[in-house]
Amino acid sequence: MTALLKFLYPKTSSIPRWVIFLIDISICSFSFVFATFLRFNFFLNDTFQIEYFYGLPVVIAIRVAFMLYFRIYAGIIRHTSVQDALRVSYTVTFSTIVIVAVNYFYSRFMNQGIVLIPISIIIIDYFGSLLIMNTFRISVKILFMRFNKFESGAATHYAIFGAGEAGIIVKRKLQKEGIENRKVVAFFDDDPRKEKNFVDGITIYNGLKDIEAVIKKLNIQELIISPQHMPKLRKQELIEKCLSLDVNVRSVPPVERWINGELSFNQLKQVRIEDLIERDAIVLDKGAIAQQLFNKTILVTGAAGSIGSEIANQILKHFNPKKVLLVDKSEVRLYELEAELEQNHRGLHRNMVEIVMGDITNEARMRNVFQTFAPNIVYHAAAYKHVPLMENNPSEAVRVNIGGTKLIADLAVEYGVEKFVMVSTDKAVNPTNVMGASKRIAEIYVQSLNSHLAQKGDVRFTRFITTRFGNVLGSSGSVIPKFRKQIEDGGPITVTHPDITRYFMTIPEACQLVLEAGNMGKGGEIYIFDMGKSIKIIDLAKKMIQLSGLKLGSDIQIVFTGLRPGEKIKEELLADQEKTLPTYHPKIMIAKVRTYDFATCLNDVNTLIALYNDQQNATIVRKMKALVPEFISQNSIYEELDYERKKDSVKISSSTFLS
Repeated sequence: MTALLKFLYPKTSSIPRWVIFLIDISICSFSFVFATFLRFNFFLNDTFQIEYFYGLPVVIAIRVAFMLYFRIYAGIIRHTSVQDALRVSYTVTFSTIVIVAVNYFYSRFMNQGIVLIPISIIIIDYFGSLLIMNTFRISVKILFMRFNKFESGAATHYAIFGAGEAGIIVKRKLQKEGIENRKVVAFFDDDPRKEKNFVDGITIYNGLKDIEAVIKKLNIQELIISPQHMPKLRKQELIEKCLSLDVNVRSVPPVERWINGELSFNQLKQVRIEDLIERDAIVLDKGAIAQQLFNKTILVTGAAGSIGSEIANQILKHFNPKKVLLVDKSEVRLYELEAELEQNHRGLHRNMVEIVMGDITNEARMRNVFQTFAPNIVYHAAAYKHVPLMENNPSEAVRVNIGGTKLIADLAVEYGVEKFVMVSTDKAVNPTNVMGASKRIAEIYVQSLNSHLAQKGDVRFTRFITTRFGNVLGSSGSVIPKFRKQIEDGGPITVTHPDITRYFMTIPEACQLVLEAGNMGKGGEIYIFDMGKSIKIIDLAKKMIQLSGLKLGSDIQIVFTGLRPGEKIKEELLADQEKTLPTYHPKIMIAKVRTYDFATCLNDVNTLIALYNDQQNATIVRKMKALVPEFISQNSIYEELDYERKKDSVKISSSTFLS
């Protein structure tokens, strides 16, 4: 059987076009001859007359003309589709109409009522040609598919999740593109009504209960997720199941990203680690946010960073501001941001966006921005965020994270800004490093400033709101881009500690919550976000290796490098003594924290900032610890300061006891 199939249809080549053309002509000739024999009852009651076949050259000539016009010979026979069948139908139908017209003309004007071809023959020939030409194409396609079944098993077995329109398009596209080592062997769908039905001869299985058994039974190596609007939780459950079965997973991109409305195999995207962490879209109170931001001048600091740029994109996309001021000190990133905004918002008027090169610690530059543009709302995302770097450079953490925040906050008050929304971090909770402590001191300053302004009784005072969340997927310095680069380079993947865990959320999700919290805030709140479950970094690394199609141990290694200076094993979102209050948004809560006297805080912060000039790291960190008593260093040279503080505390206690 295998030898016969190889002879009938050699795998290494397609049937040449001229062969298809000759076969189609032969089919048309046979159909006409058969129709003539059938019309005259196979000449059982009549004497054979050659005149019965005089119409054959006319029929063939007309058929050939339409074959050339519709190019039915140009399709790859083994990938015959509905479109190919339609072209054959057009060819036979229109050529038959012309044959009828020629027949009528011949009878009316050339042969006094005697037709060249009887109408019954034309009708029989029409259906015969249509049937045989399509049957030929389908037969070759089936032979090719049967031939593939006799191959030695080198083909990759695919399954498609989703037996809807997108899934069927994917299946037919895989088949049409002629990649001979890819074979779709199963469909899965969660709709029980589709179970055990067929699509193009392929069985649809229950996606909820059959997937593991079918994957093992049919040796499925890749799964393509086709639904366009699949719930995130269900998608993650499906991906996790496939990873546990060592099955590679791809997904179909949104229809609007298909090139010229067509899907190709190369457009099917490998599932990324973000797909396993991403949560369902957040429902925003867009009406209330729009009311706050509409026709307002918005200032975004750190605008070229991950959070700042996404805030800018979302504001421009949804909320019709008067102007958005984008402040950052990075020339390269600002240039890239400008290009990105032009790409994402093509109808955007250039006057709506102002790109501002500037350092948030430069008072003259920042004052000029506030004087010139008079912003109504400030989103303060500028900060140094890299823990080990700030541990080695505490003076810079103080200058930017504390001094920069104080300067922008003071200018916001001076120039009558309505709201100041500060982007903070979970590392400010019980900080174990300089970066987290610097952000906590910045939180304390803006909170105490808000309380001070509220006590003055001015109803139009600037409202200060703080938002606090964990790691953001894909942000600058995030672990995921680092792992991705290490995988591309062949490894090893470096993880600091086998037990280290982190909270994660996507950049759009974090920015949506920042906008929502900024809208709901009345002043003085610290909002914390529902970050979901804490994730072990080593598990993240293992899943990224699997999603890359590699095997841990043989293709790539994981190496433990030890905790970095100031790094925690587990992050927190609330300090031990803090509690939370719910808000109307299920993913946003208010942290109840202790309050600080503004005059004392102002004096302490100014003293700390002034220490920058001496560049004495130990002195700076000692002052930070005095301001934030819960700041206990870990894996850091500054642990000795905690030891000193503890000894001093013991001495004071002893002295008090003796007295």
